[in-house]
Amino acid sequence: MKYLFVLLSMLSLASCSQKTKEQPLEELDKKSAREVTLKTITAGDSVLHITTQHIWYNGEQIASKNDTLKTAIAPKTWDAVDSSKNLSKVPIFVTVQ
Repeated sequence: MKYLFVLLSMLSLASCSQKTKEQPLEELDKKSAREVTLKTITAGDSVLHITTQHIWYNGEQIASKNDTLKTAIAPKTWDAVDSSKNLSKVPIFVTVQ
């Protein structure tokens, strides 16, 4: 969870204009922020992709929501099936807008 928050924070800093001076993560104001957590859980022949969001404003949590997408562990595709590949091991790409 901490690593995802660090990754999302770094991506948001990178998306800011070049004129903005980068701040160390420890110096960022965490009283008003949006915290997003991505988690992957394997359950039998399915993979659960869980997204949790918490929105903080002036030190208070004002909103929270969980979303879960359920997929097959190895979806059927036109490519040959490789038993070592499954959706619980694919990389996560995050886009911050």
